[in-house]
Amino acid sequence: MADLFSPLSFAHGPAMKNRFMLAPLTNLQSHPDGRLSDDEYKWLTMRAQGGFGLTMTCAAHVQAVGQGFPGQLGIFGDQHLEGLTRLAAGIKAAGSVSSVQLHHAGNRSPKDLVGTPVCPSDDPETGARGLSLGEVEQLVEDFVAAAVRAERAGFEGVEIHGAHGYILAQFLSPELNRREDRYGGSVENRARIVREILDGVRARTGPDFQLGLRLSPERFGLKLAEILETAQAILSDGKIDYLDMSLWDVAKEPVEPEFQGRSLMSWFTALDRGQVRLGVAGKVTSPAIAAKMLDDGADFVLIGRAAILHHDFPERSRDPAFTPAPLPVTAEHLRNEGLGPAFVTYMSTWPGFVQAPETVEA
Repeated sequence: MADLFSPLSFAHGPAMKNRFMLAPLTNLQSHPDGRLSDDEYKWLTMRAQGGFGLTMTCAAHVQAVGQGFPGQLGIFGDQHLEGLTRLAAGIKAAGSVSSVQLHHAGNRSPKDLVGTPVCPSDDPETGARGLSLGEVEQLVEDFVAAAVRAERAGFEGVEIHGAHGYILAQFLSPELNRREDRYGGSVENRARIVREILDGVRARTGPDFQLGLRLSPERFGLKLAEILETAQAILSDGKIDYLDMSLWDVAKEPVEPEFQGRSLMSWFTALDRGQVRLGVAGKVTSPAIAAKMLDDGADFVLIGRAAILHHDFPERSRDPAFTPAPLPVTAEHLRNEGLGPAFVTYMSTWPGFVQAPETVEA
């Protein structure tokens, strides 16, 4: 367990005081225009106070048309700077590294929020329209501009969300990306948008600004071999400080038969990462699992559901006897852990997470 509490340095920016990073978690708590709410501020700063080495926001959308869910934090305009500045200061005051996850939902944007969603190519299934070449170039610029805005607000870094079937993962997918220009076709071309965003952020932010990338290797039309190739190329380039692999379950095997026989995670720990740090996410629900991930080659772990249950999960993990609260938990438990009404309601839609009121009364 001691390794979980050793500092972790990065090529750029401050070190994490331990190996616990708060996963970027959808919480539906911001104002409709993307401005920060008091509830979201409380939720995130409580995690910073609870001992997380790095506290990351939810996915924050870089274009209004890229909104992925109601109550999503925005970073697409200067109107968001006041709240973002307050949040960065609150996280840093608690001794945690501060980061914003930059996001665009692409064809996963709800029509009732954005009108017609956009995608690398026309997508009849969702009704999303394909982006023009100029719009792709603008998308790159808006990701980079959002990173510059995060730095202006006082955040110490950003993570680019290239996972979970959102727009950058849609570009990586050979099923969804049928473009015939420089952003489509080969694996290298489909990954071009990610590389250009990373290059732009590194060029236009300061030398101590931290840059991470989240990828997922399966689902949404992605191919493991292609994600491995893309990840290795980005690691070799050395522009990012950390690669955050969202694996759904850190213990699972790949779904593609030719890669089975070993864990999905092991395919990424085997890559040559140079000075880039590797984090893993997916059902890291106990200190024992977190410690095993470090033993198996990860540099840090991202904590999601366990951080919802316990704002101070890292500090509690110092006790070898700590056992996270079993599910389902009461709504009162979640309120006591800093979740606002919208977040508690959202968690109630997760099967088996929150006790139904009638169960409590009985």
